[in-house]
Amino acid sequence: MAKIWDHLRSGDWRSLVASFLYFDTGFTVWLLFGPLAPYMGPRLHLAPAAMGFLVAVPVLSGALLRVPLGHLYQTLNGRTIALMGIMLSALTPLYLLFAPVAPTLGVLLVLGVLLGVGGASFAVALPMAGSGYPPKVQGLVLGLAAAGNIGAVLDGVLFPPLARHYGWQSAMTAVLPLLALAALALWVWGHDRAPKAGSVPRALMGFWGSLVFLAVLVMVVHQGWLGVSGHPAVLLLPVFGMAFMVTLLPSVQRAVFREGDAWAFFLIYAITFGGFVGMSAYVSVLLIALYHIPKVTAGLLMAGLAFTGATVRPLGGLLADHAGGPRVLRYALSAIALVDLVFAFFVPAPAVGIAALFALYLGFGVGNGATFQMVPLRWPERRGLMTGLIGAAGGIGGFYLPVVLGIVKQATASYRGGFAVFAGLAMAATLLVQARGRRWALSTQEIDTGTPPVPKGAAIESD
Repeated sequence: MAKIWDHLRSGDWRSLVASFLYFDTGFTVWLLFGPLAPYMGPRLHLAPAAMGFLVAVPVLSGALLRVPLGHLYQTLNGRTIALMGIMLSALTPLYLLFAPVAPTLGVLLVLGVLLGVGGASFAVALPMAGSGYPPKVQGLVLGLAAAGNIGAVLDGVLFPPLARHYGWQSAMTAVLPLLALAALALWVWGHDRAPKAGSVPRALMGFWGSLVFLAVLVMVVHQGWLGVSGHPAVLLLPVFGMAFMVTLLPSVQRAVFREGDAWAFFLIYAITFGGFVGMSAYVSVLLIALYHIPKVTAGLLMAGLAFTGATVRPLGGLLADHAGGPRVLRYALSAIALVDLVFAFFVPAPAVGIAALFALYLGFGVGNGATFQMVPLRWPERRGLMTGLIGAAGGIGGFYLPVVLGIVKQATASYRGGFAVFAGLAMAATLLVQARGRRWALSTQEIDTGTPPVPKGAAIESD
């Protein structure tokens, strides 16, 4: 512990705390629909697929908005962006507090887009926290900042009991004091030392245009105005959204999509972080469907699972600092694939199934920390952009998880087919890390020049 504290004192620990609180409350806002869905669904008479779509929209919004927010971070001070994001995150609970009538599904989908601004905080909180520290402790620092996804614990503990006693709309407003606390911490302690370049007006227009576009796109899909409707339209939603976000990037930044390493990181983070956020958004519904447990108990289990995944994320970064990110990733992805296979073949007994879910979240958390330990090494000059893009890929994975599980459940009366798909993706990602692991362990300069790897903490043996 003393050594870890020495590492933290080597940089701006107050700004790290402010970044953590910003991401923590943003994550809480992002997943608000998840633990409240069992209360919202019966009131709105939602089928399983529609329920999956409702909880997935904020996940997708947060994912896609990370791209323009990451671009904005390259041009504008991170504290300014964070305070703007907190104000936007407060709009949904404020609307529900003062709404004269109960919202329809369409209105909730648009409000879900606004909740996604909280999830997009990832693209600002992480690079801002890391900007105050030397490269040798980036794995630990980014892991601690990203442990703000512990905000999902509050979702499971706080909101279901409030919804049971006061209704789900009133319960959602309990997030407002948390947002105020994060804003105060940013105002007093938040500092961003990352270099800035580019056009601020263009980046701002990109962010606001993206927010409006997503709200319109979600409604277009909901109403079936794309020429396709139902499940195909929902599954295509991330494709349309991501295509729009990418067009907003300068051509020099779009060049990253020609890199094989970038696509590999997209897939891996879609599984690790996408699994964490997607399962956290849906696990209350899943547990109630599989084991018929009470709604509040399902929320508490969600909190425990989220706590597990969030708290081991710094451990994943720390392990990657010492053993190499690729090696840690192989073990994490293998664990995820194994648990998915368990649920793909049978429904385990409640105690076994819940234990398996905890193992799944261990894989998610360690994999998340290991992935982002490598990002500043692989793309040191584009960490803000790549944090946004890779984070977006993770959120897109989180969108597909509840959507696919909901569709499969409605079509087959079972979740097994959905888990089989995710198990196959995790196994494919494990093989990809095995094939490319040594290359990812090198810094960008070493990749370009072909010089030998740095021996301590940067390189990885190829098994």
